[in-house]
Amino acid sequence: MGEIDEEIEQANNISSMDAQAYKVADGGVDDDGRPKRTGTVWTASAHIVTAIVGSGVLSLAWGIAQLGWITGVSTLLIFSSISLYSSGLLADCYRAPLSGKRNYTYRAAVKTYLGGRKHKICGLVQYVLLVGMVVGYTITAAISMLAIQKSNCFQKRGHGAQCKFSNNPFMIGIGIVEIFLSQIPNIHKLSWLSIIAAIMSVSYAGIGMGLAFTKAVSGHGETTSLTGEEIGPNLTAADKVWGMFSAIGNIAFACAYLQILIEIQDTLKSSPPENKVMKKANIIATLTATTLYMLCGCFGYAALGNGAPGNLLAGFYKPFWLVDMANSFIVVHLLGAYQVMAQPVFYVIESWASTRWPKSKFVTKEYPVTIGKNNLKFSVNLFRLTWRTIFVVMATLLSMALPFFNEVLGLLGALAYWPLTVYFPLEMYIAQKNIKRGTSWWFGLQLLNLVCFLAALGAACSSIHGLYKALHTYKPLKVTQ
Repeated sequence: MGEIDEEIEQANNISSMDAQAYKVADGGVDDDGRPKRTGTVWTASAHIVTAIVGSGVLSLAWGIAQLGWITGVSTLLIFSSISLYSSGLLADCYRAPLSGKRNYTYRAAVKTYLGGRKHKICGLVQYVLLVGMVVGYTITAAISMLAIQKSNCFQKRGHGAQCKFSNNPFMIGIGIVEIFLSQIPNIHKLSWLSIIAAIMSVSYAGIGMGLAFTKAVSGHGETTSLTGEEIGPNLTAADKVWGMFSAIGNIAFACAYLQILIEIQDTLKSSPPENKVMKKANIIATLTATTLYMLCGCFGYAALGNGAPGNLLAGFYKPFWLVDMANSFIVVHLLGAYQVMAQPVFYVIESWASTRWPKSKFVTKEYPVTIGKNNLKFSVNLFRLTWRTIFVVMATLLSMALPFFNEVLGLLGALAYWPLTVYFPLEMYIAQKNIKRGTSWWFGLQLLNLVCFLAALGAACSSIHGLYKALHTYKPLKVTQ
């Protein structure tokens, strides 16, 4: 791990000769010799919304059903607030304190401020998480495609028909599309895809809200309560506790995006200062996401009650065309979100390879390609083509082996929220501001750290428990829904 860190650091220190090769059409480069960054507060906001307003929003009605009105809504607001607070702290860590040198990745920021082995732990957690989120997005997109097929089946054969299909063909189809999208060179070139994906996310969330609101105000809403799903013949006290912890994990997952914050910040223009622009983007994206979450979660729970499914849209069958449209929007959105999460993984491997084998044409040479009468130009790198294709294939196979929706979301939320959204930003803030151990401010930050750790631990245990139960009835690669 240390050798890889050093080689990536060398790759980031671009020579003047490399800077000339990297120059864009107008001849401009930034202070680090890389092409001038063109990102704005709006492109950064689009990246964040694409990353967080995804599969998490669909599970919020289920989450509130497990926790009840009071605890559910409070939990959502608390996690959103913590995420917004810590994102502001992390935005201030993009540049080194004295030299002003850029930190291109989350791990590099941790290395700059905390040193030691913590940046290695951060890198391990971050990249495992990002791969896990790619798997989660593949599963969710396949579920939405399956929902469209089932909806069409019910429409033709009636709602009581036995309409069961396999997820696997849809996952394979998603994998094929992602192989092509993964050839987008880096996150700087993803703005157009993120904007489309963000529009899709707002659109399907709006449809879900509309369907839930219509059912709730029509007087056909199901039973709800202040404490959520009640213990009874169909729900033991132990299952209630497990469900509550899993719901906390789902809500945490819906609010987590700091694992890619530094990478998004690295796309911003140098002026105005990146940290100020990023903080504005954090506020815009968090307020947008939280508003959608509150509306989807509350309207969904009011409409579907204590029996709300893990996927909000699964609770509605009519009008068929509108539900199908929402599910198609989810698929398009998650195709973009997949790339936002995968690009940091691509970057770290390709940076390492280009430094390890700097003279290899297979690794470093770009082959220009022109297509069509409009002279569509792009470049192909053989290493990028090969390694990213292998990555997508492996992620697809893993998705086919682990199609557990709520349990996967809860586990990802637990993995994401504490170490990357709470622990490292707080530790870097303490180091940056030189907050003395034992002061009241230090104790306050550590209390926040502890509370979030315990919540994440409970959510992780619940998710593992759910996965254990699911594995007893699951046959690999043969799931039908």
